[in-house]
Amino acid sequence: MNKKILKDYAKLIVEIGANVQKGQDVVLYARVNEAYFAEYIVEACYKMKARSVRVEWSDDKITRLKYKYESLKTMTSIPEWNLKKWEHDVNTLPAKIYIVSDDPDALKGIDPDKYTNVKMKNGPVIMKYREQMDNKYQWVIAGIPSEAWAKKVFPNESKNNAVKKLWDAILTATRAYGNPIENWKNHNKVLKEKCEWLNNLGIDELYYKASNGTDFSIKLKKGMVFDGGSANTISGVVYQPNMPTEECFTSPDKYSANGVVMATKPLSVYGKVVNNFGFRFKDGKVIEVIAKEKEHKEVLEHLISVDEGAKRLGEVALVPFDSPINQTNILFYETLYDENACCHLALGRAFNECIKGFEEMTDEEIKAFDLNTSIIHVDFMIGSSDLSIKAKTYDGKIVDIFKNGTWA
Repeated sequence: MNKKILKDYAKLIVEIGANVQKGQDVVLYARVNEAYFAEYIVEACYKMKARSVRVEWSDDKITRLKYKYESLKTMTSIPEWNLKKWEHDVNTLPAKIYIVSDDPDALKGIDPDKYTNVKMKNGPVIMKYREQMDNKYQWVIAGIPSEAWAKKVFPNESKNNAVKKLWDAILTATRAYGNPIENWKNHNKVLKEKCEWLNNLGIDELYYKASNGTDFSIKLKKGMVFDGGSANTISGVVYQPNMPTEECFTSPDKYSANGVVMATKPLSVYGKVVNNFGFRFKDGKVIEVIAKEKEHKEVLEHLISVDEGAKRLGEVALVPFDSPINQTNILFYETLYDENACCHLALGRAFNECIKGFEEMTDEEIKAFDLNTSIIHVDFMIGSSDLSIKAKTYDGKIVDIFKNGTWA
């Protein structure tokens, strides 16, 4: 891939995604195999006058070895120096840039009980720091190809060709070709207009139906709004959390989900790709995992057992089935991309920023909304070409939101 294009992409991630501010610290999360791109990100940060850039390296194979050989006691004993880093981030509020390029099958075969226990024990500890930073700093997630990921997406191509094709798909999805700044300005405008339309309806409840077995309803709370595209920190800094993004999303009433939802795309969970699955809800809670393969069912059951909130929904997201990402006919095996191909729901943590006027609220006022809390937030795709979504408004009207998988 042309070096100039890659540097321009890195610049887009830093300037539009993270919107790094002069004098701000930055934390970059990247894999060692893609160090060349981390260099472009770091340089772009310094050109935006970042004070410092800290790189947190990872590697799929080393992570796998940790799960294979380290004891559960060791993996769940977070060292003091690591907690000090989190305390430092709470106090300094660095911009955080996450570069995803993981192998979707990286942890295949790892003991799911061990993985779940590590998440259950470590998650609440780290969550305390994340909650203190919530909506106070900029962050962005963006992707670049790794050989393993590219070969998963394009198994019939050589490694080089697979990487090239995945690069092209990523750059297309993130509107990086042409004039990316203008592209994102126009895209955000469209998403904000859709959210405004949804918010003006006064939606009380959403009803989903599709021929694959989805027959599901969920309520929204008064005072919650749909959001999409760019986000704002409490101090007013605009940033782009997900690159790409096609969704209008909100957080639902966590006690209200009822019925069955069937996934329409595979999902990578704990380094395993699961497919042909769904969930049955009653009064907001998963009461049954539906899956054709026993192994997949067990993985999903481990997922929803990490804490009480993992069994409930934290997000409802509307994405047309004819979205640009879905039109590529590529299954990315990476939620950042696949969730923006069609409608999805998310198990786990809800978004405080979907509370209207949250910026002016106290912690107690936000907690009074009783949104779902969890150490996980896992999106799964439910959009299809025949998905119907109807809304019942607070004044009793029934409004078509989606017909045949797209905006009505």
